[in-house]
Amino acid sequence: MAPSATSNGVSNGINGHTAKLEFETFHNVINGELTKTAKTRHNINPATTKPNAEVPVSSQEDVDRAASAARTAFKTWSKKPLEERQASLVKFADAIESYKDEFGHLLTKEQGKPLFQSFQEIDMATGWLRAFSQMKMPEDVIEDTEERKVINRYTPLGVACAIVPWNYPILLASGKIGPAVVTGNTIIVKPSPYTPYCNLKLAELAMQIFPPGVVQALSGDEELGPLLTAHPDIDKISFTGSTVTGKKVMASAASTLKRITLELGGNDPAIICDDVDIEKIIPKVAMLSFYCSSQICMMIKRLYVHTNIYDKFLSALVEHTKTLKVGNGMEDGVFFGPVQNSMQYEKVRDMFSQISAQGWKPAVGGSMPDPLESAKGYFIQPTIIDDPPEDSRIVQEEPFGPILPAIRWTDEEDVIARANDTKMGLGASVWSGDVERATRMAKQLEAGSVWVNSHFDVNPGIPFGGHKWSGIGTEWGVNGLKSYCNSQSLWVYKS
Repeated sequence: MAPSATSNGVSNGINGHTAKLEFETFHNVINGELTKTAKTRHNINPATTKPNAEVPVSSQEDVDRAASAARTAFKTWSKKPLEERQASLVKFADAIESYKDEFGHLLTKEQGKPLFQSFQEIDMATGWLRAFSQMKMPEDVIEDTEERKVINRYTPLGVACAIVPWNYPILLASGKIGPAVVTGNTIIVKPSPYTPYCNLKLAELAMQIFPPGVVQALSGDEELGPLLTAHPDIDKISFTGSTVTGKKVMASAASTLKRITLELGGNDPAIICDDVDIEKIIPKVAMLSFYCSSQICMMIKRLYVHTNIYDKFLSALVEHTKTLKVGNGMEDGVFFGPVQNSMQYEKVRDMFSQISAQGWKPAVGGSMPDPLESAKGYFIQPTIIDDPPEDSRIVQEEPFGPILPAIRWTDEEDVIARANDTKMGLGASVWSGDVERATRMAKQLEAGSVWVNSHFDVNPGIPFGGHKWSGIGTEWGVNGLKSYCNSQSLWVYKS
């Protein structure tokens, strides 16, 4: 059954009447309908700079309609049995999986990451949804006497809004949709203006699983976010993005005392001790520094290597990095796709300009493409800076692109202090053959996630959040589900 035009938009298969999803046209999803807007825009394929399809530019009226529909849907969805909500999440995961090839190619086309990384992201998203479907909110009996029983329980907030970034649009949208709907909330998804396509299709697919108003999506430009964060009928904002924008979200949400979860930027240190097996860990360290062209908040951003092994380690890392192919993510064997958008490309270009200006020494890479080449795609050769000063921009700032500082260290207390000397605190790691030593060091690092002999491990059952300017609150796990709920103390007197 193909979608058909209606006076209000486009109808689709809902409530048992499934339609084959097509991936050529894109609409908002409001109250179980695919809707159009008077104004549209498009983004580009970052590997070719060619335009992708047109998408809606939502207005205040669209936001009002979506919020009203979500508020109405909440009244019945929140009363559905938990088992029914859980089953819906599993169906949603199954539906996404049935379109894995289409979603994978669309993701690479809009985000730029290599196709194998797109498929990995889809697998993670469906795994996350299925894991959330198995989670239950606790009801803790705090007191139970002859006189009374006191229970701490959790009730859904109401209408949530997911503000999704451009680096992992499918996983991070799913990581917000799942906890929201399984706890009885409704949710409006706002994709990044740079990557709206997959998120709109996720919401369109959700129309076939959930009642109208439970999962909606609005595409827009830079004006849409403030309309949502300030809206009086939205109760919760879950935002993933930069610290600068996170502060604006927090300020806007304060006017209506919205609950917020902020997952913000990072500048993750990895401390390499002198007893590691260099040959064994080099491929892993390279992958955890450069995956998704380093456009992940929890990638290794500062690589501290003990001076006893520094030269050998750096040489091995450089040689491995040289084997990683740069190119269009649709091509076989590509590891580095393009930087996702022109704004980020120019930020990385500015960081590269400091190489010659500050006298940094590239161990590999070190130059940006000619501007005429960048017009064909936002590609950057991976770069490692050899032992820059601690106060240099490449150490102090998160580049969010494939340029990595490798820095010597000798004293354990000093390197821990340097690793912690940042306003960011998302992730950190220690690598050593002595697990006891590494764990002792890891416990002194100021970050929301800390790993020993790894980095960037995530799991839907484990809370994820940042310290300091890297965020407020946590997502995922039971703690993450609680962030979509109010805590309620229920006092029951027995007579």
